[in-house]
Amino acid sequence: MALGVVFGDIGTSPLYALRECLAHSGYQPGKDGVEMVYGPISLMFWSLTIMVAFKYLTILSRATAQGEGGMFALLSLLRAPDKKGKVRKTSFVVLVVLFGAALLYGDGMITPAISVLSAVEGLKQIREGIPQNVVIAVSVGILLSLFFVQRHGTARIGVAFGPIMIVWFLTLASLGIYRFLEHPEVIVSLSPHWGISYLIHHGTHGIVIMGMVLLAVTGCEALYADIGHFGPKPLQRAWFILVYPALTLNYLGQGALVIYDPAALEHPFFHLAPSSLLIPIVILATAATIIASQAMITGVYSLTQQAVQLGYLPRLKIIHTNPDIRGQIYMPQVNFLLMISCVALVIGFQTSSNLASAYGLSVSLEMLLTSILFFFVARHNWDWAWWKAALPVAVFVTIEFGYVAGSLVKFMQGAWFPLAVAAGIWIMMKTWTDGRGILFQAMQRGRLPVQHLIDDIKADRIIRVPGTAVFMSATADGLPLALLHHLKHNKALHKQVVLLTVVFENAPHVPTERRHEIEEFHEEFYRVLLRYGFAESPNVFKDLCNALATKGKVKPAGITFYQSREVLLTTGPGKMAAWRKKLFVTLSRLSRPATGYFDLPPRQVIELGIQLEV
Repeated sequence: MALGVVFGDIGTSPLYALRECLAHSGYQPGKDGVEMVYGPISLMFWSLTIMVAFKYLTILSRATAQGEGGMFALLSLLRAPDKKGKVRKTSFVVLVVLFGAALLYGDGMITPAISVLSAVEGLKQIREGIPQNVVIAVSVGILLSLFFVQRHGTARIGVAFGPIMIVWFLTLASLGIYRFLEHPEVIVSLSPHWGISYLIHHGTHGIVIMGMVLLAVTGCEALYADIGHFGPKPLQRAWFILVYPALTLNYLGQGALVIYDPAALEHPFFHLAPSSLLIPIVILATAATIIASQAMITGVYSLTQQAVQLGYLPRLKIIHTNPDIRGQIYMPQVNFLLMISCVALVIGFQTSSNLASAYGLSVSLEMLLTSILFFFVARHNWDWAWWKAALPVAVFVTIEFGYVAGSLVKFMQGAWFPLAVAAGIWIMMKTWTDGRGILFQAMQRGRLPVQHLIDDIKADRIIRVPGTAVFMSATADGLPLALLHHLKHNKALHKQVVLLTVVFENAPHVPTERRHEIEEFHEEFYRVLLRYGFAESPNVFKDLCNALATKGKVKPAGITFYQSREVLLTTGPGKMAAWRKKLFVTLSRLSRPATGYFDLPPRQVIELGIQLEV
């Protein structure tokens, strides 16, 4: 399964990467020399070597937070106290991480579209004259089917991921060897001097080619983010034993083919196979692109869940598709937006070649930001000397600047799309965090100390009724507004009262022994603090019952949860611009209440409306 989840995206790049490099370089068979083919192959091979093998699988595989990788893991590392116990200011780092995370959404929209479309275009190689409208219709049908099955979970589909991708990579290697053996002299293209001389010879046009070379290494950020699921060792073995050789052999085979068969230039990957094997190759390619798309969709779900739990996005609906494995989730709102975007991209751009122009900018910027953040991790968390940290980062950044520059050249041809998506999501994240900060301050002004209520209880000034009431509180300080409003209107309080606060820490996981903390203010009056990591799926009801069980018997069916539902007004003194206030109010309406987000029993939940100004 690791092959599909981690290497699915990079493993389907041979469908279009070399084709786009040669198309944008203006390569003309018969007129141009072999260096016009050797150059792009050399650049792709060394990109795979330096960026994937060295940067991500050797260096960054060590930069993990409790084994977890990705943008938020880097933020967790940078927020951790140093050896002296001092916590660094990370305001700027947070903005960088949020933009890096936002870039993944643009990547998540384009990856399924270009992957599936490039595979389905193989139908034209089976039968000439198939209209492009048919290719588009089939691609849209596959994408719609893929997104519609998400609600059922990926457990059953995931079982088939590994075997299919093993067959896929073995097929890539076999097809490459088949053509490579016909012209083995193409092996010299792996020398770095071909790539360097190619860039020097083409000058500024070489920047355009770097934007296409990037297509060979898309999926690196997904690889880094998924390290926590499998561990670095299995990924390194899979890469060096199977994936890396298969990709290299396939690109060599494609290069040998286009040099000696000009007709193959239109779609070199599908021309690798003998005509008798074309149909099964198209079917296998389509299956591989579906798996690559599934991996990206799952990655977007996980990223969104982490952003929600860290407070950077409003609480969205999360459905756990497997009751035994809390990590398998489905997010209907995110799924719908991805589906609409992917279908619109296929219909709007028409061909995978056109989509390739839009692809790359988000990926290259993600890679660049990761390199910059790694420099700070190496300096502050690992105590590397500045030159030791700067040396590998300088190599990475130099290559990544080439990727970014090459992608920016295609800005008007579609590269603006992922950047616009990232900018929009970044604005949403920043507005949500700023708005919640203003709202938190407003709620704090109306809070009363817990002792104020305890004194009234001790003096028997409050009527007590049977049952257990759990009042959700955003902070473990003072009395929640939901309790005050409940007491104001009902003039009574349950015999057992629990003030519940759920905290998501900067670490990916929280040890079981630190899961709950319980404080007793008075007889049958508690504050319970539940802690979770940002990569965990919380089981609040179960953990709350476990915490209360340490204080005596608890009846889960007798618990009533109270949650305040804020009605926001934009007339407050908040410093946000008017349009940002309106955006924040809109996002708040989309946000699920904490009781719904934490999947608490719906028949045991009561919401109380509270008006607040922002």
